Amino acid sequence: MVLAEILRIYPDADLFALVDFLPQADRGPLNGKRATTSFLQRVPFARAGFRMLLPLFPRAIESLDVSAYDLVISSSHAVAKGVRTHPGQVHVCYCYTPMRYAWDLRDQYLAQTGLDRGLRGFIAKRMLARLRAWDRAASERVDHFVAISNYIAERIQRSYGRDSAVIYPPVAVKPVEPFPPRGAHYVTVSQLVPYKRIDLIVEAFRLLPERELVVIGEGPERARIAAIAPRNVRMLGRLPDAERDRWVAGARAFVFAAEEDFGIAPLEAQALGTPVIAYAVGGASETIRGLDASAPSGVLYGEQSAAAIAKAVAEFEQSESRITASACRENARRFDVGRFRREFRDFVDAHAPKSRVAAAQR
Repeated sequence: MVLAEILRIYPDADLFALVDFLPQADRGPLNGKRATTSFLQRVPFARAGFRMLLPLFPRAIESLDVSAYDLVISSSHAVAKGVRTHPGQVHVCYCYTPMRYAWDLRDQYLAQTGLDRGLRGFIAKRMLARLRAWDRAASERVDHFVAISNYIAERIQRSYGRDSAVIYPPVAVKPVEPFPPRGAHYVTVSQLVPYKRIDLIVEAFRLLPERELVVIGEGPERARIAAIAPRNVRMLGRLPDAERDRWVAGARAFVFAAEEDFGIAPLEAQALGTPVIAYAVGGASETIRGLDASAPSGVLYGEQSAAAIAKAVAEFEQSESRITASACRENARRFDVGRFRREFRDFVDAHAPKSRVAAAQR
């Protein structure tokens, strides 16, 4: 969504990417644009095994020629910030996070891929060390960093020794008034991957057998989570957007357990008028108004555990009458699309020439 909004701000910008396999039917938000791609686009198994090409990402991003542009905007969660620029250009990086596999989540990445031991592990660790060194050096090519949250601004400072402005990503606040009545069920929506900690939410509802939890989403963790789920947990898989929104809008509360860089899903829930129960680390601490606020939009808890989640659900139910749908919606509006466009345009206008623009992503 961020890339689409940047292209709405700069509709004449040219688009660059490591690869571009997006179906034509999905190109509407990108104004129908196709990216100029790196040599990775031509690797035979790139579409199915793109992540296996990680060691080649630095060389690939550096192969893109953006020398004809006065302004380069990189939309970066991995290597886009490393695109080569020259002294006559201004490079603004909208940074979702320093590269996770090389920094904060290195050990988790190695464990999940089975590369934390033996000869293959030794080789993987050497590769990630080189990637980390490249990432730190490549960060010097950026003239101005923009972080997606204060949490990420701190990580950028810790990883790269660089300051950054904070401009929160855009969140679509859909018109749903009048609000549907809240149901009895709780809900979570997520890709089912380890760091989202959906397993902790499911275990929490084992401790709450009189409460119903609905889990919406797919991912490699689904089979494991389904195996531990008690009878009061329903797993619905991936749903069409409208059906997903109906489940969220009609929920008693949205439950969230991840340590996220920003966290779009809890804000989308608030935009639908649904309170959020979330782990108070990372972006959630910036996007949810807890019970200490005059108009709270949810409950924040301080420990990433099933017991803490169960306790937070009980705390929510004790204070539920204080959290209104309108307060949740109003909080979400702080992050709406118009605000992002205005803040991002103003930042770029203050720091960069108004001339030819290239946008790079990955």
